[in-house]
Amino acid sequence: MSDEGVVVPLTGIARTAAKHMARAWQAPVFHVTVEVDMTEAMKVKSVEPTATVTDAIVAAAATALIEFPEVNVHVGEDELVRFDAINIGIAVASPKGLVVPNVHDAANKSLAELATARADIVSRARDGALARPDISNGTFTISNLGMMGITRFDAILNVPQAAILAVGATIDRFVGGADNAHWAPIAELTLTCDHRALDGATGAKFIGAVKAALESPLPSSDLTATQRASLVGAR
Repeated sequence: MSDEGVVVPLTGIARTAAKHMARAWQAPVFHVTVEVDMTEAMKVKSVEPTATVTDAIVAAAATALIEFPEVNVHVGEDELVRFDAINIGIAVASPKGLVVPNVHDAANKSLAELATARADIVSRARDGALARPDISNGTFTISNLGMMGITRFDAILNVPQAAILAVGATIDRFVGGADNAHWAPIAELTLTCDHRALDGATGAKFIGAVKAALESPLPSSDLTATQRASLVGAR
């Protein structure tokens, strides 16, 4: 046996991801975390049979991004680029490495349409069949490790985006005060923010809006995020 190890060159997606992560690590970031009661979000199939909790999270993020457009930006050296379109990326482990395909124009998709779009890009990501438009022009990213039993984590920015939402596992916890103690399905959500674009107050308000959307009763599956935003209260 050799003590020198085996050289495994980084190629393709792995090489690109390594360079991407190195850029992200240079950004000055901060993290904010909230606990979310997922009771309403877990009812998603009763509203739209094809949808998953991930789709409810995408819908909640789109609603919050409408309320806080300053989060829906790219960060440059000396400027911020704000976008009208809300294109939400979903981190997916593919055979070739981590990829982030986007649900484009998420704010103007119903829950049913979000479910269809999400299922399509995730399936093609796992099959290695994504096209360049699928991974282009993302404005916000969601990374969900909850299905792997991870309760909480800090996601690395998907530069040049200003923020990324990390979703942990939903776990039954005993919550409430003396007069309202009960078990509830709780998930910890952590927002990583680029401090060049966002301050702590904005980050806290944004993740609070995501929490509010997830804890609100799910609206009809044919409503878009733009319409949902009015239900949870626009700023």
